[in-house]
Amino acid sequence: MLLGGAALAASIMLTPSSATAQAAYGSYVGAGIAVGLTDGDAGGEPQRTSGVIAARYKFLKLPVSIRTQALIGKRTTLVPTISYDLPINWRTDAYLGVGAAVPLDDDRTTPLGNKTSFAIQPGIDYVLPNSQAVIFGNAVIAFDAYRKGGNTAASIQAGVGLRF
Repeated sequence: MLLGGAALAASIMLTPSSATAQAAYGSYVGAGIAVGLTDGDAGGEPQRTSGVIAARYKFLKLPVSIRTQALIGKRTTLVPTISYDLPINWRTDAYLGVGAAVPLDDDRTTPLGNKTSFAIQPGIDYVLPNSQAVIFGNAVIAFDAYRKGGNTAASIQAGVGLRF
């Protein structure tokens, strides 16, 4: 019996297996900061800084997530996206999302402009070892995001989330 157990253990250890990266497990909710990188036109649409509330719902069998960010300050913008997640390793996902930037305050500039626009969202999620914490970072590029001039708006977001 002992010899059979040793043979089984040896065969498991010597059997080659393919190593593939798995998507970072779990959905999360988090908070952080958003910094606007662009100004509107010369007519007084400055870049803004705000807080960010972020949520990710991860589909476990697909490399797809639904993400939403709320850039909150004196003015609020919602950024709902659907992302394609590319696992880098078992703790890290890079992703590219598509969706919209939707300002909730009429004619008031946010880090992502002042009108509803198409947006892309490249980013990365990193799960801290031995914890439920996630560090996230991303950019949002909103096209035709300003009422005056129609320029593109961009912001970067970073924060910490809690997986569930």
